[in-house]
Amino acid sequence: MTQDQSRLDLFIDRMVSQRACLDFAIAETASMPGPVFELGLGNGRTYHHMRNRVAGRDIHVFERAVASHPDSTPPDDMLILGDVRETLPASLELLGPVASLIHADLGGHNREKNDAFARFVSPLIEPLLAPGGLMVSSDRMYFETLTELPLPEGAVEGRCFIYRR
Repeated sequence: MTQDQSRLDLFIDRMVSQRACLDFAIAETASMPGPVFELGLGNGRTYHHMRNRVAGRDIHVFERAVASHPDSTPPDDMLILGDVRETLPASLELLGPVASLIHADLGGHNREKNDAFARFVSPLIEPLLAPGGLMVSSDRMYFETLTELPLPEGAVEGRCFIYRR
């Protein structure tokens, strides 16, 4: 981020990066059998994008409360409602390390709070990823066993991150 970037420029960089990283991760994990996890639904843009591009895999959405656009709302049986601090460990216990792809956009507009939350939630996310699976995040994460990958073409450095188990 540079001093002269407007909030609009930052938003555009994040959206362009998110799309490039998600498209890369979807293609890289297309042959994997495990489900996709969307952590944070928001208004449902990335869920809608993935639903249109992910074939043959369930997309489980973790969210506190649904407030998405009607066209971007997952079916009830794919929604895991509650605080991720509780729903992620419960999902690991129930499903095991099965996710082929995890996308997280859990932060807000405060970078310090986002970083603190990423440090807290990283160990809850890490064990859910299947071997060879990818994790895409809008914030830098702190994993012990995942490797950060270079960004695909079109992504802006520091606006999205990709990790592989």
